[in-house]
Amino acid sequence: MKIAVLAAAAALMAAPAWAQEPAAPAPILASPDAMVLPGATLAPECGNLYGLAGRAFCVSAPLAGIGTLAEAYIADLRTRGWMPAGGDDNRVVFVRRRDGGGCDGLQMQAFYDTSGPTSPGSLGYLGFGPIPGDVCAAQPAPAAPATTVPPAQ
Repeated sequence: MKIAVLAAAAALMAAPAWAQEPAAPAPILASPDAMVLPGATLAPECGNLYGLAGRAFCVSAPLAGIGTLAEAYIADLRTRGWMPAGGDDNRVVFVRRRDGGGCDGLQMQAFYDTSGPTSPGSLGYLGFGPIPGDVCAAQPAPAAPATTVPPAQ
């Protein structure tokens, strides 16, 4: 899976999807030190962006290398049983089957502070947050279309 390399002129998202709804940490986020890969620096304040401090697990790295770091996290999460299931240029959604049925969801969001000047040495961030609930839960069946019964003759 190819992650777009963040550029200074790139217009990123307004806020990560999990910023709106608090959730219990996914098991993978229980030990943050185990999630800091080479080239990343633990960033518990998440750059003081989007109100993520204390709500998401974040790492930082120079903006020029954040795409490569994202690829390393994708590979690492695969070894932990997380499979990429969707996303867009700056977000990857992961799914992992639970032993008792259902699935956990996790998302990785790439972002940076768009309010200040940017350069290749500016900090970029990868934020990780759980997706609440069972992401593999069966979707409700669509309602059957109403049928009209012709009047009896």
